[in-house]
This record gives sequence, structure tokens and C-alpha cells, in this order.
Amino acid sequence: MGTTGDRTQALADRLLRNAGAALELYTIYIGERLGLYRVLAEHGPATSAELAERTGTAERYLREWLEHHAASGLLDVDDTAAEPDVRRFSLPPEHIPVLADPDDVRYQAHQGVEIARAGRRLPDLVEVFRTGDAPPPLAWEPEGRAEWNRPLFLNLLAREWLPAIPEIDRRLRTDPPARLADVACGTGWAAIAIAQAYPRVTVDGYDLDEDAIAAARDHAEEAGLADRVHFSVADAAQLAQTPGYDLVTIIEALHDMTRPVEALQGARSMLAEGGTVVVVDELVEDEFTAPAPDLERYHYSWSVLSCLPDAMGDPQTAATGAVMRPSTLRRYATEAGFRDVQVLPIVNDYLRFYRLIP
Repeated sequence: MGTTGDRTQALADRLLRNAGAALELYTIYIGERLGLYRVLAEHGPATSAELAERTGTAERYLREWLEHHAASGLLDVDDTAAEPDVRRFSLPPEHIPVLADPDDVRYQAHQGVEIARAGRRLPDLVEVFRTGDAPPPLAWEPEGRAEWNRPLFLNLLAREWLPAIPEIDRRLRTDPPARLADVACGTGWAAIAIAQAYPRVTVDGYDLDEDAIAAARDHAEEAGLADRVHFSVADAAQLAQTPGYDLVTIIEALHDMTRPVEALQGARSMLAEGGTVVVVDELVEDEFTAPAPDLERYHYSWSVLSCLPDAMGDPQTAATGAVMRPSTLRRYATEAGFRDVQVLPIVNDYLRFYRLIP
């Protein structure tokens, strides 16, 4: 058994490592925002002066960034003993999917954006911890919302996840053309992915965020799908007046809603006869554990910093938080009038899939 001193030093060492990791993500934010990874991937190795010329940035800043990234193992450098201005830096091929290809499901450079945005609201969070209120909404600019789910939806949602539910896949492929509603659609990539994979369906996306809906409309236009994919600003709890959908999806959003039972009641009322609701949410442990696995800790961190605070402005909030366990989802679904909840046998490292039976 370790001593108290061992545990104390282990925590001190952990926080130092965590500080380094957080600072590394801030440098990744810079690389993502300036397009440095993309340029290195597309044009190959560069000195700091060459990369500065390619990207319209200042050489001295880039030199420090490149040296940091090489010291951290994120980039390769041809000769560490060379003079600083002649060292050539490259993005290893193995790192391109993670840092430079936003279409790859392994893309993670968005984490720098997420962490920077989370840090911006920390003073407001300190205050609302005292008052119990919600912090002010986080401004969309300067970088907009990090679309971390885009590659997951475009590569997996309608190519693997929905086809793994035979009844739903069959309905989306047959006539009469199916109607689908994506509730809390964000910037629209789930709706777009479904429309791309199922050319008969029409999809309506709903979200409270006007900026997200504006971005979603642009994405649908760019994808050539504006005739079958439509987006509207609407509250999930108020959608009962739009019935007739064969499938309603709520993807990675139910835990964020202030009134999830009302949202599920609205989703149930939107269904056509024989329709169904699919909820996709965080893959969390069935029960509270401490210490918890890394993924649980990750979800809890986002719950403290974002998911719970954003839901605290409503006096009647359910205050779910990101760690919505299956038992909580079942309770919400039962209160909303669903007969059954099925946990679907779809394997993903981050998400769990539910089918709600009306």
C-alpha cells in the first residue's frame, strides 16, 4: 500500500501532465485555425519561413510553434542539430487523419477549438456555481462551433448505424418515400448524411440555435440537397404540431435539453403510424463509479463545463448533464408515454443507441 506522500506526489505529477496536455491543445487550436496542418499535409515539409509564406503568417511565431510540435512528437523534423531557420518540419502520414483531414472519423484537431471555447466561459461558470443560474450563451464567433460529429455522421450514421436496424433501414429505402425529423439537428450533418444515403427520404431538421440552422442550410445547399433537406428554428418540446414522420432522431442532444420528457413527448407525437424514435447519446457507465474509466471522466468534464450549465436557465430544468445513464433515459421515455426502450446492438467507442417504442 502506498504512503500518503506517494499519493500526494502522484496528484502533483498528474496536474503537471494535465497542464502540458491542455497547453498542447491550445497550440493545436492555433494550427487548426490557421490551416497549418492542412498546408503541411498538402504541400509537404517546410522550414518556418516556407510555411509562413504558404500560410500568410509571421515566421518567428511559426518557428516556435513548429519547434513545440516537433518537441511534442506531433511533427517530424529532419535535423535537430541544424540551424533553426533551415530545419524542415513535416506532418507524419500517420498524423494526417487526426490533424488534417476533417472527413476522417479519427479527426481530433477540433479538440483544440472545443477546449478554447470552454475556457472562454470559465469566469461565468464560477459565478453561476454561486447563483445556480445558467451562464450567458457562448458567442458563435470567432471560430464557430467545432463540428466534431461531421465525419461520424457522414461516414457511419447512414452507412453503418441505421442499416444495422433492419426495420428502419427497410422503411427508409421503400415507397412511399419516408419522412424523417432530426430534432436538435445542430449544423445539419446527420440530416445530410441520411439524405445522401437514402435518396427517397425527405428530412426536416429542427434546432433552437439560429446560427446552427443558418450553417445547416448552407451545408445542405452545398451538398445539393436543399430540395429534400430543410432546417427550421424550433423548440423540441413544441414539435407535436408537425406529425407524420416515419423516424425521429435525437442524436447526442437529449441530455442537453432542459425538459427531456417534453421533448420525447413531442417526438412521439410527431410519429406516423408505425414510426419510431431513435436516441443516440453518450456511452456512459450503467452505474456511478469512482474512480471512473477515462471516457466517463471525459463526459463528466464536459458535463461540468458545458452540458449541465447550458441546461440550468429553465426553472423547470431536468438538469440531466452529459452523464445520462440508461436508467435515466428509460425513466424519461416511460414518463413521455413510450412502451419500451431497446438498447440497440450498435458498437461505437463514444455513443450508445436507443430505440423508443411508442
